[in-house]
Amino acid sequence: MDRITVTDVRKTFQLKNGQNVVIDGRPSDRLTVLNGVDLSIRKGEFITLVGPSGSGKSVLLDIIGGLTQASDGVVSLDGNIIAKPDPKTGYVFQQYALFPWRTALSNIEYALEVRGVGKRERNQRARHFLALFGLSGFEDRYPNQLSGGMQQRVAIARALATEPEVLLMDEPFAALDAQTRDILQGELLKIWEKIKTTVVFVTHSIDEAIFLADRIVIMTARPGRVKEIIDIDLPRPRDADIRASSEFNIHRAQVWEALRDEVSKAQRDGAFSSPLAH
Repeated sequence: MDRITVTDVRKTFQLKNGQNVVIDGRPSDRLTVLNGVDLSIRKGEFITLVGPSGSGKSVLLDIIGGLTQASDGVVSLDGNIIAKPDPKTGYVFQQYALFPWRTALSNIEYALEVRGVGKRERNQRARHFLALFGLSGFEDRYPNQLSGGMQQRVAIARALATEPEVLLMDEPFAALDAQTRDILQGELLKIWEKIKTTVVFVTHSIDEAIFLADRIVIMTARPGRVKEIIDIDLPRPRDADIRASSEFNIHRAQVWEALRDEVSKAQRDGAFSSPLAH
């Protein structure tokens, strides 16, 4: 059963005065980031989006989340057209986006508070998700008292505490060191395997994409379209040992083969540097 459908989605931005981008050798004050994206995502599936900088991965995620509107085309969730953020959808950004004046516990409680969850229940659920991410004992710490990895754990716990049916993740581990990143990938998968929410995860890391995904969606260089969808048939649950397997290496070569020309094209064309275009 399809949970999310993306049909012929296009997105064009009007640039600010004095800004332009060269298209086919001619300057333009309009930038087309997505141009005819079609994608179906099944209920409970873990999808990763991979593509060169400027391919519109984050823009597509924002459209699915109702944070921005497509210029053309339709995105639907459970058959309903997405026109604004949906309470069934959670979002985790690359930046931790925690309230600095709230403790780890109250940051998680906030997401439940705005949904009208009672004080006792939201406290219990917040503590439960802190424990799932190994943060018991850090309930009363403020964000500036936590490491980057701990802050991102809190951000993910806050999103999951609302029990979203869809979780959108925009390079949530990109700023972390390699060891912390690997640990959080494993923790995320353990929780996902329990709750089976639908996840759409943007990353630039081929290894991260393979380790997490049921399917990898390869995006073309700008303007972004779906170039190829690669099934990842590695067994679950997954652990660190699977990264050294021959099957993992086969998938790594397969993904890079699909990406290589797109990365080269993006470099030749000089991918637009606005964060909206990633």
